[in-house]
Amino acid sequence: MLTIRFLTNTSLLLITIMSLLSCSGQRPTNLGITDSKLSACPSSPNCVSSDASDEAHKVLPFHFKAPAADTWKAVKQVILDLPRSQIITETSDYLHAECSSAVFGFVDDLELQLRPSDGIIAVRSASRLGHSDFGVNRSRVESLRSLLIKQGAIDQVLNPISRK
Repeated sequence: MLTIRFLTNTSLLLITIMSLLSCSGQRPTNLGITDSKLSACPSSPNCVSSDASDEAHKVLPFHFKAPAADTWKAVKQVILDLPRSQIITETSDYLHAECSSAVFGFVDDLELQLRPSDGIIAVRSASRLGHSDFGVNRSRVESLRSLLIKQGAIDQVLNPISRK
């Protein structure tokens, strides 16, 4: 009786652990550029985007300080240096990276679009699974912004109303 209970409990524990460790979810099919913009965020609070019109999802884009090509190169290098992140898709004006959480391996999608005529890089970061991300995506974008400001690649926007 004790052996059966032990095996049942062990099996349930292993199934739970395996479920938690495979939290990557399917790669979304709506990633990329549509009508010159990054995909819209879902209604859930686990996404931020510089193309969002609502305050809950809105983050500021990155404004170039350096020439566009140098800024884009700096962005790619910073993303390559982020822990548990890898670039999945890269073109001359678009980048998609997958960023995994340290503990459970949850995967978020980070997207950037170079818009030289506007002097910006649009940014979007979204969780694949769950409803809330506890601010992880917003924090990722703001950390990326801080690193790029320190490198002199982008401006620190003090008055976002005066910017495009």
